[in-house]
Amino acid sequence: MSENCSHNCSSCGEDCSSRTAESLLEKPHDMSCIRRVIGVVSGKGGVGKSMVSSMLAAALQRKGYQSAVLDADVTGPSIPKEFGITGHAMGDQTGIYPAVTQTGIQVMSVNLLLEDVTDPVVWRGPVIANTVRQFWSDVIWTDVDYMIVDMPPGTGDVALTVFQSIPVDGIVIVTSPQELVSMIVEKAVKMAKMMNIPLIGIIENMSYVECPDCGKKIEVFGKSHVEKAAAQYGLPILGRLPMTPSFAAASDSGEVEQLQGDWLDPAIEAIEKMTKA
Repeated sequence: MSENCSHNCSSCGEDCSSRTAESLLEKPHDMSCIRRVIGVVSGKGGVGKSMVSSMLAAALQRKGYQSAVLDADVTGPSIPKEFGITGHAMGDQTGIYPAVTQTGIQVMSVNLLLEDVTDPVVWRGPVIANTVRQFWSDVIWTDVDYMIVDMPPGTGDVALTVFQSIPVDGIVIVTSPQELVSMIVEKAVKMAKMMNIPLIGIIENMSYVECPDCGKKIEVFGKSHVEKAAAQYGLPILGRLPMTPSFAAASDSGEVEQLQGDWLDPAIEAIEKMTKA
């Protein structure tokens, strides 16, 4: 993909790897500028994709990039909660404006459009998929260096819509230490290959608990299987996140941006390296 890619193949004369004869890519809003898009995926729910997405966006923002999060998990949105956003997204005849976090991260989620955040989203698949598409095409994203897309679990309508209509530059897989990690990774890997999207690597969440007295790392779920899965598909392990009260407290209070640690440094380095290649 060209460094100056506008993500609009119909008006582009470049001959790049992302260009296809019948491209399904949606054009972003005319006033948007989005340079790179990173999808955060998993083969199942409950592994912490939203937490990882929020932490990646916050880490990129701290490094001086303008980051954004597109919450594609329409039926289980939690990104606004992670950042402590309680208001609504605003819009006018020009388009929709994302909410902005304390450190300047741009966020769009269905919870920013609902009258009450506890209202359930009881929509059929095509409606949900179209909502995600509109988050890309109707929202005015300002000068974004890295957009993190928090994907819903699995490989259904929304995942297909994102990968077909949004120019995703790479995918980060989130998993947990249990033996089912191989299934989680394999589903995500196969879908990425089907959609011809590069895989950046794997992040293991809930990897261990650190003893507050001696600092020993205790593997609550038993011996991790992530190394085996990573080796099987030739993927690097980009980080291991502990189970810690500070993570839960930050999520509950909307202060993910305040978490300080080097847990995801390898992931940030890998994202930078891949997208600058």
